[in-house]
Amino acid sequence: MISQNNQALPSGYELEGYRIERQLSVGGFSLVYLAHDAAGTPVAIKEYLPNAMALRGEGQIAPTIPPELQTDFNHGLKLFFEEGRALAGLDHPNVVRVLNFFRANETVYLVMRFEVGHTLRDHIRQSRSKLDEAFLRRMFSGLLDGLGEVHGSGLLHLDIKPANIWLRTDGSPVLLDFGAVRYAMDIGPPEPRAMYTPGYAAPEQYHGKFTLGPWTDIYSVGACIYAALAGAAPQAADDRLEDDDLLPARQRWGSDYSPRLLATIDECLRLEPQRRPQHARALQASLNADRAGDKAPGSWLSRLRLPKWK
Repeated sequence: MISQNNQALPSGYELEGYRIERQLSVGGFSLVYLAHDAAGTPVAIKEYLPNAMALRGEGQIAPTIPPELQTDFNHGLKLFFEEGRALAGLDHPNVVRVLNFFRANETVYLVMRFEVGHTLRDHIRQSRSKLDEAFLRRMFSGLLDGLGEVHGSGLLHLDIKPANIWLRTDGSPVLLDFGAVRYAMDIGPPEPRAMYTPGYAAPEQYHGKFTLGPWTDIYSVGACIYAALAGAAPQAADDRLEDDDLLPARQRWGSDYSPRLLATIDECLRLEPQRRPQHARALQASLNADRAGDKAPGSWLSRLRLPKWK
């Protein structure tokens, strides 16, 4: 749990036509509020307020940034603003909908459609039994539909993890938090200050040996499915490059889930980018493969040559 150093904006505060109701959550780089627009429609507002670089004390509105941290704060502010710009052009049911973004109080705010539900991370933690395969296939297929739209718009997410996957009350997913988003025209080695989450980040996010691309997000999706089965993130990719101790999904859960699902997870978690599915649509097609056909004698899966782990 992230410890909160900063005071939230007070209830009732008017922010560019939105009325703050209460704080919803806190992260290392932002606070999220429930608010209402002029018509009374609930919205979620995300405020850039990094714990390590900015401080808002009791009675303050604009944060205080130490001079020695101003450059880093401004760099993050620029990325946060670019997140709003990138998402404002996307309208897909499985991608967080940004309705507005603006500068105020010496920081930046993103106004998003308010969704009722919980994160996949919480869903995994609260599950008392193994997750249903039909649910996993359906949910991740929806997520990949949204991710395909993101990639089709020339963007990479680069921080897909269970905490950034929102589950509505009907079980449909929403891809959240594009704070590490990068334009396809800039694809190349990771930036020196790039954000990533160990266990879910692909090997190429740690160094410049490989090029970033849609296959980088594919690794993260595979890590999320693995985590949904294991209850925790897989071994971090940088550790795997040194000593790969990650047990393949088809060995760990061979008697619990279909061979096709497990083989798909293992394909996503290849250390070499070129050996993974190369785009979201390809992975979505694999997840949507007929499960009944997985076990039928003489089916295409019985003829499939499963690739070696390494």
